[in-house]
Amino acid sequence: MNIDFLNLTILALASFRLTRLIVFDKITEFLREPFFDEIEEENEEGTKEVYYLPKETPIKKFIGELLSCYWCTGVWVSAAVVSGYLFLPAVFMPIILVFAVAGLAALVETIVQLWI
Repeated sequence: MNIDFLNLTILALASFRLTRLIVFDKITEFLREPFFDEIEEENEEGTKEVYYLPKETPIKKFIGELLSCYWCTGVWVSAAVVSGYLFLPAVFMPIILVFAVAGLAALVETIVQLWI
């Protein structure tokens, strides 16, 4: 197995973006919803805050805890991305490339927002 720096960068950016998509983005909220209970509390200023706690059933709790941990989810997403790249590159490389470009665009947008 020989992964050059360019491919490593593409894989890293794709893993970064796909992990954020799964853990944080609104569009995938429906995937996370079955594994969390929503707790709403009012803070001292009177504004309401929403907390998400993993459900109590064993499987849902495990998946909920996994989805609430960016680092944990990132390991599994990275394993899937690298496996796809190594074993089915013709299928996975276009998908990986799209997520890599989206990840790079997200990083550029974050930098631009810091400058403005």
